Amino acid sequence: MDPMAKLSQAIAEGDGISILVEVVDAMSASRAEEQGAEGLVVAGESVEVREASSLPLLHRGGVAEARRAGADAVVVPPDLAIWREGNALGLECVVRVSTADLLAEVLEEIDPEILLLAVEEGSEAEPLEALLALLHDVPAGKLAIAELRDATADDVAELERAGVDAVLVAGGEIAALVGDGHPQV
Repeated sequence: MDPMAKLSQAIAEGDGISILVEVVDAMSASRAEEQGAEGLVVAGESVEVREASSLPLLHRGGVAEARRAGADAVVVPPDLAIWREGNALGLECVVRVSTADLLAEVLEEIDPEILLLAVEEGSEAEPLEALLALLHDVPAGKLAIAELRDATADDVAELERAGVDAVLVAGGEIAALVGDGHPQV
């Protein structure tokens, strides 16, 4: 497997929507993997998470921090220079967008393979509806990750029906979100 494509391959392969789980340490990483997560999300130093799991690791910090943590991918702002820096370091770059205008700009200037759709800070819109509206503007062939930290099984099912490739959720009990294909622990 191409190391730069580890995250995109994990979320593009298989049946259904992938669950990416925020973790803070080796124990939460192992627990998420046991419950069927298909990727882990970390911030800060996370070498112990990398050592605890072979799942793709998405880092929410800067490019340099992601590289030091052994991450496979990094969340980057809609900035071409930062996106290029991440790619040059061998990281798969996931561009975070929160508005339709920003999405259009990112698609024009950067044209990333993976987008992290997020609800704008301070938005009064219902998060699931805002993500679905943003997804409408994602072109075919792009991978879309919806950031919905408190997703329910119904939210995940709706995102899957709409064509989202993965959902990023907060750590905790995620077995109910991954469906019947994974063991309940």
